Amino acid sequence: RFMRRFYCIVFLLFLQFDSIILQTDFISKINSSDKKYGYGSRVIYEMNVGSFTKEGTFASAGKKLSELKSLGIDVIWLMPIYKRGGGINSPYAAAALKTPNPSYGTLEDLKNFVSQAHKLKMEVWLDWVPNHTSNNHPWLNLHPDYYAKDLHPFYGDVSQLNYENNNLRNAMTDIMKFYVDQADIDGYRCDFVSSPYIPNDYWTKTIPALKNYKSGKSFTFLGEADFTDATRLFGTGFDYDYAWWFQETALWKTVGSGNNAGILKKVCDQLFNDNRYTNIDRMVYLTNHDVNFNHNVKLSDMYGENRYAFTVLIFTLYGMPLVYNGQENGGEEILNYFSDSKINWNNRDNKMYNTIRTLTALKHSVEAFKDGKTKEERGSITWLKSDNNIAAYLRKNGSSQALVVLNLGPKVDVTLSGVPSGKYTQWIDSKTIANGVSQKDVDLSLNPTISLEKNGYAVYVKN
Repeated sequence: RFMRRFYCIVFLLFLQFDSIILQTDFISKINSSDKKYGYGSRVIYEMNVGSFTKEGTFASAGKKLSELKSLGIDVIWLMPIYKRGGGINSPYAAAALKTPNPSYGTLEDLKNFVSQAHKLKMEVWLDWVPNHTSNNHPWLNLHPDYYAKDLHPFYGDVSQLNYENNNLRNAMTDIMKFYVDQADIDGYRCDFVSSPYIPNDYWTKTIPALKNYKSGKSFTFLGEADFTDATRLFGTGFDYDYAWWFQETALWKTVGSGNNAGILKKVCDQLFNDNRYTNIDRMVYLTNHDVNFNHNVKLSDMYGENRYAFTVLIFTLYGMPLVYNGQENGGEEILNYFSDSKINWNNRDNKMYNTIRTLTALKHSVEAFKDGKTKEERGSITWLKSDNNIAAYLRKNGSSQALVVLNLGPKVDVTLSGVPSGKYTQWIDSKTIANGVSQKDVDLSLNPTISLEKNGYAVYVKN
């Protein structure tokens, strides 16, 4: 009798374990497949090589690329990898544009890192700093005409480049091509493109030159500016800009840790329905190196308990979502990118990790959550509720439909009107996701009632 009971317990544990494995595999199967997820379905990861691992090198970061692949990352944006100068160790003060930071490794190490990423069907974009170099760059002596006279852009450790000089323009473009030739990179995140000292015609010539540089190679440009402010940059050829206003002014400083779902709807509509975005997409984010270190704020400082729901929001609303350098751990570390302070990988917030991992799989596999350069490509949004702490919306793209429900307040049972009735798969339930990813088939009526925990969230995909 004892042995019979023992075997029954073992069998039940096996079934439970097997169920967990199966639930985990549906995310792994999507994110870790051999498929390369393309425009409209990709997720970008901002990596500071020096802080990403204990060693702070290309080689050690390369060993963790499979973990980012499992997380669902498609693009690695490497913060500046160049040799630093200027005296305060800023990565944005390059002392040699063709020489990697020696503490990170060599050009060959960078090439190997990119090759490893490509084998995993991921792209690598370099952070390019076009506006200035460090104030001890060799060009200052060798080519003083490359610099604007008596002009220093904001920081004392850098000197302003002179884009009135065609030789400087050619030199900068040639260095961009150098990293395509030497390391096979796939794109650039271009720093401070709103600088008044970089004319539009530099970009309208340089971007096509890079995009057409290698036959059969796709190349992407992300511009560090919110084009809703820097309107002159519309039409210059960038593929993405920053949804800067949406992160800082709207989500952080207007909604923040509050519970005004009506204001949240208003700012989301402003992002989604901006008619100026007819040939350019957007990068959306909750934090990055500037927000985290320059403003000295963690996710909880900005959004409180809404940080989880807002993570769902930026993956399911519109745009290419960004995950910043360990954000999947919880976003509760301040990372000094001047000194390359290390991420504490032993302190994981499983709720955040599993939420992001599931959201990347949704981004990869559900057409309703695709972004794009036109209204047609990014589908539609229909708000079902935006009051009493609840923001609920339907996303539709072609025949694909999904329901997202976010709670900015206390525990609640909410009844929604206008949900297309039928069979759905629930991909995310905030009440359980800290324990692991899961899917559950549910029938939703036209007016379903959904139970949400405090600051809870749920995502349903129509079958």
